[in-house]
Amino acid sequence: MVDSRASVYAEMWTSLASMMRSYTAAHGLRGGHVAELRWDAAHILARHRDKWLQLRREGTHVTWMRENGNSGVLELTEAGRLRGDGQEQEMDLAAEAWARELMDEC
Repeated sequence: MVDSRASVYAEMWTSLASMMRSYTAAHGLRGGHVAELRWDAAHILARHRDKWLQLRREGTHVTWMRENGNSGVLELTEAGRLRGDGQEQEMDLAAEAWARELMDEC
């Protein structure tokens, strides 16, 4: 029997990657820029020029790292939010903010 909670988190992870692809594309439209985005069940890597964001998922824990050395840990909640540093944010808002940061020179 498949753990239904694990399946839900896997689907949310795929949704997060999809949102990152959509938002980086939207932010790159004006300048004709495209971000490279690769993902699998445990990793998401988004790159644009010299900027990158790497996300790694282990269960509900998401570790993120940026090209400038900044990093942190978030928790993927059952409600489809990302929680960290005493704050909670909808996944789509987090994906849009990350995309904007990556594509800000476009």
